[in-house]
Amino acid sequence: MRFAKIALASGLAALALGGAAIAQQAGTATQATLNSRLTGDLTPTHDPVIIREGDTYHVFSTGHGQRLIETRTSQDLVHWTAGAPLFNAIPDWAKKAVPGTDGMWAPDISFVNGRYRLYYSISTFGSNRSAIGLFTSKTLDPKSRDYGWRDEGLVVASTPADDFNAIDPNFIVDRDGRHWLSLGSFWSGIKLFELDPKTGKPLQPNAKPVSIAQRPAPAGGPAPIEAPFIVDHGGYYWLMVSYDYCCKGVNSTYYTVIGRSKSITGPYLGKDGSALMEGRGTIFLRADLQEQQRFRGPGHAGWLRDKDGKDYVLYHAYDRQKNGAPTLRIAPVRWGADGWPVAEY
Repeated sequence: MRFAKIALASGLAALALGGAAIAQQAGTATQATLNSRLTGDLTPTHDPVIIREGDTYHVFSTGHGQRLIETRTSQDLVHWTAGAPLFNAIPDWAKKAVPGTDGMWAPDISFVNGRYRLYYSISTFGSNRSAIGLFTSKTLDPKSRDYGWRDEGLVVASTPADDFNAIDPNFIVDRDGRHWLSLGSFWSGIKLFELDPKTGKPLQPNAKPVSIAQRPAPAGGPAPIEAPFIVDHGGYYWLMVSYDYCCKGVNSTYYTVIGRSKSITGPYLGKDGSALMEGRGTIFLRADLQEQQRFRGPGHAGWLRDKDGKDYVLYHAYDRQKNGAPTLRIAPVRWGADGWPVAEY
């Protein structure tokens, strides 16, 4: 019996040590996530996009007042430093197009024909009297002699007579070399405009946009969908959109879904074949597990395909431990055996 007790005690000790080792490994895995290691100036970041120039990563996000388009830079994707805003005044044409606006929202950044293109939104909350404008610059480095943003003016506008809202732009060049701008928030959903490659503006100014995602509105209620971003990977175009509500701090219900299509104009379908044109798709980013509940409302996703071929998704979420501050979040993306992306966040 004595030997049996010793053996039992040894077994329990080994089991406890094993459990501790597993717990330690789990903790190590949590610590190893990119999101858990982000430091520096992470807030306030709302509607972020990212691009790399040389050895520097640049993040641009929504700005208000005299801080129009917030900026952040990093050398390693981990340590972030806030910079001066890109602009401190809204262009005159934009103030006339959208009276009462006080911000430049949801920028999009790309490098096209030797210049960086920065698309941005002008609007007022809850209205579709909106406009998307364009600035361009040869470089993103404020210390360079070639640095300077040129106002290219209006790209797309919407009014209460339209069934869409001209905010949340995202630019992409398809595999045939055609240029496109997706956009949209609420109303009848996400639209796609073909662009003139030289100007970055609609190829046919009066052309009707293509609808690529929408949420059927419930009786007497809105249909929250916005923030499109299209990625080209593996023979498919992947469309990310945000569902439900942002901008409510820890009460935000935002989450991100994704669908794919062989054609840039759709139809975009989730993993189960459900259509984004029916307000469905596959969940890609969601809030933390209920037992954690720290980062709420993850959405308005952007994408980085780094020079080493690795993919990252970045987005904002509201930090419950910091009074709901909109916070920069970045996660590596792993492409599964089934060909679908998994955000490791």
